[in-house]
Parts: sequence; C-alpha cells; structure tokens
Amino acid sequence: MNGNTAPYPVTLTVDYPDRSLNRPTTFFRLFTAIPIAVVLGLLLWWGDSNGNDTERWGNAAAVGFVFLPTVLMLLFRRKYPRWWFDWNLNLHRFSLRVCAYLALLRDEYPSTDEEQAARLSVDYPNALQLSRWLPLIKWLLAIPHLFVLAFLQVAAMFCVVIAWFAILFTGRYPRPLFNFVVGVMRWTARVFWYAILLTTDRYPPFSLSE
Repeated sequence: MNGNTAPYPVTLTVDYPDRSLNRPTTFFRLFTAIPIAVVLGLLLWWGDSNGNDTERWGNAAAVGFVFLPTVLMLLFRRKYPRWWFDWNLNLHRFSLRVCAYLALLRDEYPSTDEEQAARLSVDYPNALQLSRWLPLIKWLLAIPHLFVLAFLQVAAMFCVVIAWFAILFTGRYPRPLFNFVVGVMRWTARVFWYAILLTTDRYPPFSLSE
C-alpha cells in the first residue's frame, strides 16, 4: 500500500432501492435471471463441448475479458489499446448489472447496454506509467485479497438469502446487508482490475467502502 490519498481508480456503486421491491420477481429471481445469465455466459465463455481443449481455448480467445494479450502488450510495447479497455469495461459493467439483479440489489431487468443503477467506473491507464514487469506477478500479490474475499463472498451469499426473505415479507432490502454486498462487489472489482485487467499499479485497499 502506497499511502496515496487520491481516490482509487476503480469505483463501483449501486443505488439503494428506497422503495418496495417486486416480490414475485424476487421470489423467482433464479428463474427470471436465466435468459440474461445465458447471454452473459456466452460472452464470457464460448467453446465447442465436442472439441478438444485447444479448440475450446482458441474459441474462448474471441470473447470474454482481454487478459493475456494485454499482458504481452504491456510487457513488450508499453501499450494498453483503448478498444481492449472499452471492451473489458463494458463487459464488466454488464456483468455487474446481472450480478446486482441476482443479488436482489435491484429489480430492474439487466440491460445489455444501458448503465441503469449499477455503475462501474475505471480510469483509462497511461501504459507508460504502468510497470512493465508487475503484470507478471500481480496475481501473486493479490493472493491476500483473494483469501479474504473467499470468506467475504460466502458471507455475502448468506446476506442475499436473508435479504430474499426480508424482501418477501417487508418489500425492502435491509440497508446494512445491501451495503455489505455492494462493498464485497466493489472490493472484488478493484482486485480484478488490478490483478487481471491490469489498469492500475495501485494496490487495492482492504476495504468495503467507496
């Protein structure tokens, strides 16, 4: 941690639904989310189940997050192509909307292109200011975060289950549970953009807050 007091270059917010949420769609959320989850799954992973592993990896290279090519570009060319960044950002934003819907944080059906009430902002990096060699070990440096997040994400799942009952009986998502689940998502996003999508060399804070 470098003691930098500037805002972290990855921010994630979800508007709290200060109103009565839709009970029927909450009750059947796992089923109503299937169509949009399939669309997201196809974007994240595409492979021929009848093909060999090489073919599946080759197909997967055409979709999903751009990771390995980014490592090579930063390592050898000191460049982060803008369209790769935009693709990663928009795919992650779409993933966020689907996750917010599945976690009952919002009851608007996830849009494939509109931002809605779940927002993710990431500063576009100046590749010349990024370390050339750090991308090779960021996954290793992120292990402490991954260890903590493994427990926090299990806790967040329990919070979602409790919120499911709360919404069915009261129509409201308890705000402390809401803030905790969003905080876990924010923490996860910051680690993801640090260790996998490589847009910043600032070590993510061990924090659920904005």
